[in-house]
Amino acid sequence: MLRVLGHPSTACDGISRRELLRAGSLAAVVAGSGFPRAQAKATPSLAKVSHAKSVILIDLFGGPSHIDTFDPKPDAPDGIRGEFKTIPTVLPGIRVCEHLPLLARRLDKLAVVRSVTHKYNSHNPYGVMTGYDGGHDQTDYFAKPTNHPSVPSVCQFFGIGRGTDLPGYVMLPAFPGYSQGLRRAGPYGGYLGPRFDPVFSTADTFSGKDTSSDSNFYNPNIPLAGEPRLPKIDGGLTLDALNTRRSLVQQLDAKSAAFDAKGHDVRRDAAFDLLLSPKAKSAFDLSQEPLKLRERYGRDIFGQSALLARRLVESGVTFVTIHTEAKPNGHWDTHENNFAMLKGLLLPYLDRAVSALVDDLSERGLLDETLIVVTGDMGRTPKVNGKAGRDHWPQCGFCLFAGGGTKGGVVHGTTDKIAAFPSDHPVSAGDLVSTVYELVGVDPEGTVPDHTNRPTHISHGGKPIKAILA
Repeated sequence: MLRVLGHPSTACDGISRRELLRAGSLAAVVAGSGFPRAQAKATPSLAKVSHAKSVILIDLFGGPSHIDTFDPKPDAPDGIRGEFKTIPTVLPGIRVCEHLPLLARRLDKLAVVRSVTHKYNSHNPYGVMTGYDGGHDQTDYFAKPTNHPSVPSVCQFFGIGRGTDLPGYVMLPAFPGYSQGLRRAGPYGGYLGPRFDPVFSTADTFSGKDTSSDSNFYNPNIPLAGEPRLPKIDGGLTLDALNTRRSLVQQLDAKSAAFDAKGHDVRRDAAFDLLLSPKAKSAFDLSQEPLKLRERYGRDIFGQSALLARRLVESGVTFVTIHTEAKPNGHWDTHENNFAMLKGLLLPYLDRAVSALVDDLSERGLLDETLIVVTGDMGRTPKVNGKAGRDHWPQCGFCLFAGGGTKGGVVHGTTDKIAAFPSDHPVSAGDLVSTVYELVGVDPEGTVPDHTNRPTHISHGGKPIKAILA
């Protein structure tokens, strides 16, 4: 990344389109800024009360099985109920999967929504992060400027979560799709403009094995190693030296118009400011945490991302999102080997990291003002397929809430005998984001201007889930 910074002769001798794009990639990866836009009036803006000063959203990419986690059906027929037993929780009469013992003991601090249902059958966080579930893979799988904006992007548009020393919106461990070389839709500013995009950390590789192959896609025995970091700079350039080399990048300005790089200068400056900020470097430094606590979260990419999320909100970041990944096996898209993947890898890291995050925030006095949201693309089919897997099922899924103005010990919504459809209180993707807006102090009935300058409802028809609000 950023080879032009390490080799000033390249910049001095003339800049190719490739070099401009290479240098611009720093801004694309780390800068949450762009250029002002939108003439239409956004209305209304802020709600009366905000309960959550920070939000940590955990997106379980691929679609976690609701029937094998928080909505088990032990009395369902063979081929539906699955292989796992259930265990009691701290809530009388409520049982969860046997492989979630830590969360079972903390369910009094969580609100469990068992009746999430929507129409968006796709593997990206577009529905989760925007509340819009009318998209299609053919048009909405990859990020594009006409996408609906994410919840944190909308909040920043209304003035909530704009960072100073630290950005207001950070995504961990990297942009969704990085392990496959994709840019999945969902986390961006969309038609509000790139100035409301998140800052992305850089993730180490998951393992020492080749992640370009699908051979280990359903292998539960490969640890998800690594941790999120500030973006790296190639060419041996130190952060101290970086500040003296701004002038090299400023040479790009003269060329940017020819390459249609509008907004590059704002994103570039934000990238420099982030990389040179002592507060940012300190917040991203996981080595400052005690070894015992790092082990409690789990020494994997997911656990360390959860720990970093706590460090970031403690340092003043308003929105942090964590996205699990696809390669080699960090996903929840368990078309095959569902039970081995859940038992051997996915449920242990979810149970360990989320329970540690709840405990850590609570012990630091931060849970009441920090909203935790855990959900995924969709649920999985009630029927187990011929490869011991479960397939896509957006008709039913789950979401967990904790802290930030929510009620602990609430289980909202029920499903039918095989967890195929909600029996009552269906909750849409719009309802989920509307709940977040309500808790952070943005009016869920508000609108923002889309790419045609037309007012667009930020919750896409959703309403807050009143039953889980404190």
